[in-house]
Amino acid sequence: MQASVTKPVFRFAPSPNGRLHLGHAYSALLNDDFARRFGGRFLLRIEDIDLTRCRPAFEAAIYADLAWLGLAWEEPVRRQSEHFADYRAAFSRLQGRGVVYPCFCSRKDIAEAVACREAGGEPWPRDPDGAPLYPGTCRRLPPDEAALRIAAGDIHAWRLDMGQALLLSPGPHSYVRFDRSMREEPCRAQPGRWGDAVIVRKDTPTSYHLSVVVDDALQGVTHVVRGKDLEAATDLHVLLQDLLGLPTPLYHHHDLIRDPEGDKLAKSRRSEALVVLRDRGVSAAELRVRLGFPAQPMPST
Repeated sequence: MQASVTKPVFRFAPSPNGRLHLGHAYSALLNDDFARRFGGRFLLRIEDIDLTRCRPAFEAAIYADLAWLGLAWEEPVRRQSEHFADYRAAFSRLQGRGVVYPCFCSRKDIAEAVACREAGGEPWPRDPDGAPLYPGTCRRLPPDEAALRIAAGDIHAWRLDMGQALLLSPGPHSYVRFDRSMREEPCRAQPGRWGDAVIVRKDTPTSYHLSVVVDDALQGVTHVVRGKDLEAATDLHVLLQDLLGLPTPLYHHHDLIRDPEGDKLAKSRRSEALVVLRDRGVSAAELRVRLGFPAQPMPST
């Protein structure tokens, strides 16, 4: 169901697993700009479900970088690691609806199964991120066998049973997207192309897909502004929102900031961090203008 919009609520939701770069700055500034121009609220959320990679030092750096850019956000900041109970509750609802199943396959198992089929001349479909769709091996396990393997600690993840999910939520699935002028248009969603996506991971009681839809609903987020690299994920999020009875926000997926070679900026590529620019003498005002925003934050309308 579509969100009922009163006062718009925007959010910037980085993960503290590295230093912010220009791409993060653009997304944060764009969220803030939307909130100011349309009289909305601007929230900051720390997406730290990955307890092995997220660090307190990186979280502290996020606050410092955003404050340097001239941004202010509402307190308290929602930190996902403090709300695993919310994600467990959502997962329990999905279990109750019979749309998830345990998976005991490692990434190596999946890669080998797909490679074997492709070696035999059978092309294998990919999800929107380019990863091979899960072949459904564990979906066919007898319940008694699955229970024994769970008890033995063999489980690697819980997956969405896409076929069953689409029976319960047949669609058509859609959401509303908006542009920089807040003009809206409907957009078709195709969740089936994600296959049996991971919903809960072995070492974390959630996943990005599950936690983000739960958080957006609990925080009353009405407008999601994020990069085009997450546009395809919206298809899966719309399905989860419907299965969980959560509102669907409006979405804007902005262009990505790229390096001179045309690749998107990423922490994994060690893209130049904001702190490096700051230490080199670049001012926040200069950076804001470089990214297409006023040198100083505009007052809210």
